[in-house]
Amino acid sequence: MVRHRRVRKKVSGVAERPRLSVYRSANNIYAQVIDDSAGNTLVSASTLDADVKGSLNGKIDGAQAVGTAVAKRAMSVGITTVVFDRGGYRYHGRVKALADAAREEGLVF
Repeated sequence: MVRHRRVRKKVSGVAERPRLSVYRSANNIYAQVIDDSAGNTLVSASTLDADVKGSLNGKIDGAQAVGTAVAKRAMSVGITTVVFDRGGYRYHGRVKALADAAREEGLVF
C-alpha cells in the first residue's frame, strides 16, 4: 500500500496521455486506462472478461491476454500513448507480461 501511494505521487494520466493502471490479485489481473484529470476510466480489461477468459492457460498467459485486450480496446478509442502505472508491483512476471503484450499491440509507454 505504501509503495502504491509513492508511485501514484509521481504517475498521473491526462487526456492526451492517460494512465495504464495494473492491479494484480492472487488469481486474476486487471488493467484500466484512466484519464485522471476527468476521473474517468476510458477502457479496461481483466482475466474475468468473457473474451479473455476463454484463452487462459496460466497466469502469465492470462496477463498477456489482458495486455493485448486492453491495448486493442485503447487503440479502437484512439489512445496510442499511455503512462504505465505498475501499481507498486515489481516489474516482473505477470506485470511485465501485460506490459510487453500491450507494447506489441502498439501502445507506447
